[in-house]
Order: sequence, then structure tokens, then C-alpha cells
Amino acid sequence: MAERAKYFAKRLVGADKDPDVAVVSTAEYLKEHRFNPVQAAIQYVKSLFPILGWIGKYNFGWLSGDLIAGITVGVILIPQSMSYAKLASLAPEYGLYSSFVGVFIYCFFATSKDVSIGPVAVMSLEVAQLISRVNKAHPNKWSGPLIATTVSFICGFIVLGIGLLRIGWLVEFISAPAVAGFMTGSAITIAMSQVPGLLGIANRLNTRDPAYKVIINTLKNLPYSTRDAAFGMFGLFTLYAIAITCKVLAKRYPNRARTFFFISTARNAFVIIILTLGAYLYCHPRKDAKGNYPIAILKTVPRGFQHVGSPKIDSELIKALGPELPVATIIMLLEHIAIGKSFGRINGYKINPNQELIAIGVTNLVGTLFNAYPATGSFSRTAVKAKSGVRTPIAGIFTGAMVVLALYALTDAFFWIPTAGLSAIIIAAVGDLIASPRVVYNFWKVNPLECIIWWAAVFVTVFSSIENGIYTSICASAALLIVRVARPNGHFLGRVVIHSGDDKTPREVFVPFCQNTTASGNTINPHLKIENPAPGVIIYRPEESVLYPNSSLLTGSLVDYIKTHTRRGKDMSGTSLADRPWNDPLPRNGKYVLTEEERAKPILKAIVLDFTAVSNIDTTAVQALIDTRDEIERWTDHEVTFHFCHILSPWIRRGLVAGGFGIPSDERARARIPVEIAPIVGPLNRTDDARGFIFRDVRGQNQQDEEAGRDTIQPVASAASSASDFEGSLVNTLTPYFHFDISSAVKAAERDAAAAGTPVQRTKSISKSALEKDEDGSF
Repeated sequence: MAERAKYFAKRLVGADKDPDVAVVSTAEYLKEHRFNPVQAAIQYVKSLFPILGWIGKYNFGWLSGDLIAGITVGVILIPQSMSYAKLASLAPEYGLYSSFVGVFIYCFFATSKDVSIGPVAVMSLEVAQLISRVNKAHPNKWSGPLIATTVSFICGFIVLGIGLLRIGWLVEFISAPAVAGFMTGSAITIAMSQVPGLLGIANRLNTRDPAYKVIINTLKNLPYSTRDAAFGMFGLFTLYAIAITCKVLAKRYPNRARTFFFISTARNAFVIIILTLGAYLYCHPRKDAKGNYPIAILKTVPRGFQHVGSPKIDSELIKALGPELPVATIIMLLEHIAIGKSFGRINGYKINPNQELIAIGVTNLVGTLFNAYPATGSFSRTAVKAKSGVRTPIAGIFTGAMVVLALYALTDAFFWIPTAGLSAIIIAAVGDLIASPRVVYNFWKVNPLECIIWWAAVFVTVFSSIENGIYTSICASAALLIVRVARPNGHFLGRVVIHSGDDKTPREVFVPFCQNTTASGNTINPHLKIENPAPGVIIYRPEESVLYPNSSLLTGSLVDYIKTHTRRGKDMSGTSLADRPWNDPLPRNGKYVLTEEERAKPILKAIVLDFTAVSNIDTTAVQALIDTRDEIERWTDHEVTFHFCHILSPWIRRGLVAGGFGIPSDERARARIPVEIAPIVGPLNRTDDARGFIFRDVRGQNQQDEEAGRDTIQPVASAASSASDFEGSLVNTLTPYFHFDISSAVKAAERDAAAAGTPVQRTKSISKSALEKDEDGSF
């Protein structure tokens, strides 16, 4: 009963007409990728906590490196976090809350020892803009900290979900130049937004405007600069002076480079201490009757964790934030993954992007319990952490301890920190995010189109907003990828005979005909003498996988080339006008005489398709190849053999076999193709599915042929037969038009062309494939 049902099912779908060729099956694929669900679940849970893999090996050597790195980062993080909180339109303590949660929680889920999580400039600016937009649409309905905490909760939840579902690879669709362009534009925007605060004129203009407007308005209001400018400009000058001096001295005295590095790293803390002391000495005796001071200072910073508790998530607030959340989420994960991968390559380890997203998600979700605002990886602090000799993610715990110490012991001193000094710290910090001219030039050298994407991202971010900048980066990257897939190039190849070494042994290679004769950067000599293959043979190599977006372009190029470089197989001079197709380019009067140029063209006999660059093929592409074969054979008026080489994917082979390719139309064509033999590991395992392969014992014992009816084929003996007692065919003999390399494919095609003196009409079994067409020509 089951066999009859199977029989009728095959007839229903047309499987009974499939060629008797062994191809990869879905069952085999599932068998190869099967797994134990219980074991997989256990491994999945273990992978959520990478700390379990190395914490047992922790030692005092690692401890010393982590302690130094943790304290060093803490010295930078404390003033930076308060500065970024001000950038986010929040009180400075919220930056400290985010800092503590970020560095403390991350170490339990991290796969990078270098990344430092906490408040960052770009995310802080985005939070500030979100607060501004929500308050503009819903005045005085929600406080700034509540909005920021809600953003942290929702974005953290989304990023955590992406990591748990293991779809972090989606980030890979945004190219490095696009990310660099967005970060550069954001850094310029942030720096420009802090200049008014640096000069004490922030209340005279809207620092949330696009960067170019902020620059114009700042220049207009320069005459109104206040005494804050003295503190801000001194702090900015000192920060850069220390950094440049330490860099120069490190080059001059390499043996003391580490000392100068730590001095440069401590410059933020040093400048804040000096500015705080100066502000105290200047402001303390100059307090007016209203309690105001002559310069802007932080004033009261609450001691300890004042807002610990369950987050208050308002559904109406989530709806108000809805349109803005995608950008905030992208910024959160994009910057972190880019930083983690970069420092992983530099320091010789590989991060797990999905696990890093889990770490970010958990960090921001836990942060909502402390009323923290969104945190992600920081480039500047990560660079310092790596250079400080960090050994493991445990360094984050020591950094967190520094933040707790500051919250409970230094808040009184924070009262006198001038806000202009915090603006100076932000400007100095975001400078590291601006791509250097050398980096941009390298983008241009590698790919000018990607350099254009970089410039587009920078200009849109500076002249519009960071939201439009990130959307521009994503859309430009996706558009370039689509264009590369949908509009690939293909090359028609010719033969070049080369030799190398003292013995001058000749060797054939196949190179594209079209070479740029004016360029000096060609991969091969543009003046080579390239010979055509045998008359009637064409070699074509696509540069991309053959898929539905590009199949028409690639096959159309092939047909156009054939009609240009070969002549029609049928004499059309006696065909009446009524019998010709409407689109036939021949003269309307029916008188057509072949010119000498046309007579010199060969009639096409065989095509070689080099699939070296083809990693995948789909149904649309197979249909396009079938249609191309039919159109070519109408042009030649006889069968044209299609030879394929470098088909290394069994699924490409399966698709081509389903389209009727690879299988000769008769045994005469099959016999013309010699079987290439190679040494194998023997003896043959009889449980293997070896149908279509030839095996033999070169010792003369038990010569085997796994395929019945193959007596007419004479195998070509391997030159390395002494390497093994057993030999076998290199490729499956049931599909002799599928060749391992281009040399064997071209030789077989030329042999077909030479034997095609008497055209052989295609049989019905070849024109109809397993992807059998209906009467209307579709599948």
C-alpha cells in the first residue's frame, strides 16, 4: 500500500521522469545536521555564561592586570559618565548609575576582555533627543529620567531577544565604512553641541539642532561668551596638551611608554580636579543672594543609589517612543559589536556577537532597577582598558567598585565641578570617534563606492540628524549589497599557454578576454596574447552566485555574446517573411546573403560555464538556464552541450541535474568523455552510496565498477597510482558534463565540438527536465 502511494505521488509531481542520477537529498542534509535536543539545550544554557569557561583558571597574575586596568578605566569613567549624563539632559548621578551597572554586570556575560560598557556619547545624544521630542509632543507628562529608563528597558529587551534567538548576524549587513561614517558624523555633531557649553552660551541657542546650525549660531553668539569659557577652554587645552605631550614622549622614550600612557589616561581626572579646585576658590566667596554662582557648576549630586527599585514602565510612553526606538536599538548594538570585533582582532581572540548582545540586553534591563539610562560599549574606554593590560572581564568589577566609591565618598566634591569642564571632557572623548584622513583614504583605495557611503553618512548626520545618519548608513549598505548581487559581471575566457621554472613545462590557463590596456593595476598582464578556444566553443565565468536577481542579466549577456560572435545554424535565406518571428532582425524583403564576416564566424557547438565564484543557485536561475539553452539551440538549430566545472556544492549539482544539465543525450556523447581517475582510500566501504563512481584495485585484484553498463568507458589512469592501491573516478560518471576543473571541461567541450559534424537533435528527455515545463513554458 505504501509503495503504491509512493508510486502515485511520484507520478503526480513528475518524479517518475527524473533522470536516474544520485543527488544530495533533504534527508541526507537533515541527517548530517541532526543533533541531540537535550545536549543542545544544555550547551545553549552554558553558552549564556562564558565566565564559567575561564573563572576556574583565574590566578594572581590575571588579578594584577585586571586590577590595574579596572582602576585606570574607573578614573576615566567617573568624570566621563557625569559628562555624558549632562549630554543626555539628565542629572550627573544617572551617568554614575549607568556606569556601575554596565561594568559590573557585563563581566558575567562577556566574550570580550577589553570592552567597557557604560554611558557613551552617541547614545547619550540620542537619549537627549528622545527626551526633547517626547516632551515636545507631551509637555510635562513624563520626567527625563523616566523616559531614559524606559528607553533602556525596551532597547535592552529587544537586544536581549536578538541575542537569545541567535540572529546577531543581521548586524553584518551594515558595512564598516557605513558605521565609521555614522560615528564620525555623530562625533562632529556631539562636539559641536558641546562648544556652546564650553563657552557658557548654551542657554542662547538650541544645542539639539543639526551640527551646521549649532556652528552658525555659536559663531553668532561668540560675543556673549561668559567666564565659563575660561574654565572650559583651559580644560580642553590641558586635555589635548597632556595627550600630545605624552604621545611625543612615548615615541622618544619607548622604554617609558607605559608610564606616559597612564599619565595620559589620568588626564581627565587631573583636569577635573584642577577645574573643581579652581571653581571652588572662585565661586565659593561669590555666591549671590539667590544662591547663584558666577559660573555654571554641577551643584548637588545625591549620595549613593537614590533611585533603586522596580522600573515604572508606562504603556503610553512606550507608544510615544515607538518611532524612535529602532534607531536607539541600532546604536546600542552596532557600536558595541563594532568595538568588540575590532579589539578582538587586535588582541587575538574572537567575540560571539550573539552573546555580546545578550550581555548588552541584560545590562540595560538590570540597569532599569537603578534608574540607569542606556549603556553600550565605549570606544575610548575600551582602548584604554586594552592598553592597560587587562586580562579578563573581571576588571569591570574593580571599575564598578571605583564608581561606588565615588557615589558614596566624592559627591560633595562633585558639587563644584564646572559644567564647562565636562563639555571639554566630552569634546576630547569624541575626538577618538572621528575617522582619520588616512582611514578615509584607505576606504577610497579599497572601494570608492564605500568611501562615498562614508561621506554620505557623515554629511547626512551633520546636516540632518543622527537618526537620518544611521538610516542612510543602513540603506546605503543594503543598496550596495543588492547592486553587487543583482548586477554582477561575467567574463568570457580565452586560453593562454604559460610556463614556469627551469624545465619550461607549458601549462594552459584561462583568462578574461576583456582587459584594461591602460591601467597599470591589472591582476594579469593586459598585453597577453589570449587565444580563442576551439571554434564553436565559448567559456563563460559569472562573478557571483546565480540567483533570481541576477540570472536574467547573466544569461542575457551569454546569449548576446553568442549571437554576436557565432553565426546562425539555420540558413534563413529561403524562409518566407510570414514564417519568421516578429523580432527577427533579418531584412523584410526576405533576401538575405551571408557576408564574409558572418561566414567566418563559427557555429556554436559547446558552452563551458565556470562556476568557480558560484556558491548557490536557485529555481529562477535554473529556469533561466533552461530558457537560455532553448534560445541558443533555436539559434544554432542543433543541440549545444553545456559543460560545467568547479561545482563544489552538491545542492548546485542537484539543481542543475533537475534542470536537465550534466546528462548526455545519448551514449555516444557519454563515451566521448574520458573518466579522470585519482587515488582513493580503500578498500571500498560497501555501505557508501557510491553509485556513479568507478573503483578499481590497481593491484589487478577485484577490479570494480559500481555502475552497470559502463564497459564502454575507458578510464584515464592516474599518474599517481603508486600513492594508493585503490583508484576511482574523480567526479560522478553519471553526470559527465560536470567537470572538476576548467581544463578538463574545455577539453571535453572541444572534443564535443569536433565530433559534432553531424548535428544531433535534442531528445525529448533532455528538453524536458525534472523541473518540467508546462505547455506555457513555466514550471
